[in-house]
Amino acid sequence: MSLNIKYFLTLALFFSLPVLAAQADRNKPVEIEADNASFIEKNQQTEFSGNVIIKQGSLNIHASKVSARRENDGHQYITATGNPVRFSQDLDDKRPDGKLQKIKGHANQITFDDKKNTIIMSGNAYLDREGDVVTGPTVTYNTVSSEYFVKGSQKGRVSVILQPTTIKKH
Repeated sequence: MSLNIKYFLTLALFFSLPVLAAQADRNKPVEIEADNASFIEKNQQTEFSGNVIIKQGSLNIHASKVSARRENDGHQYITATGNPVRFSQDLDDKRPDGKLQKIKGHANQITFDDKKNTIIMSGNAYLDREGDVVTGPTVTYNTVSSEYFVKGSQKGRVSVILQPTTIKKH
């Protein structure tokens, strides 16, 4: 029984978006609130549903449902769904005024795959880093290379807004 609880709590640690996280957030406890929670040992799957709120330091995630599963090789797959899933977090980078930069975004679904080192935001994806904004049907971010790809579709085009480097972001 205690092994199940340990695994359940270990999975909770992977709900943060580690690529976007400020270093200080990684050492903070993960707080999860939801209407329901379940753990299925044979599938190595954890699920939170109903007004899910996840906090870890400056990271805030709001979703309708968050599920995680661990493969036999130890890799984690986490999916958050909502209408939309919203998140915000401080970054390690600082603004000219010395305050930490912020990132925020939303999508109908956000999936983190630690095996492929990707975060995929799908369904009206929106990502805003200090006024640099990327929107599109799907945004894929590689957590190793820090590259992102925005995919359009017949129903939605890609939009990118980049702030001039001479503008002081606030």
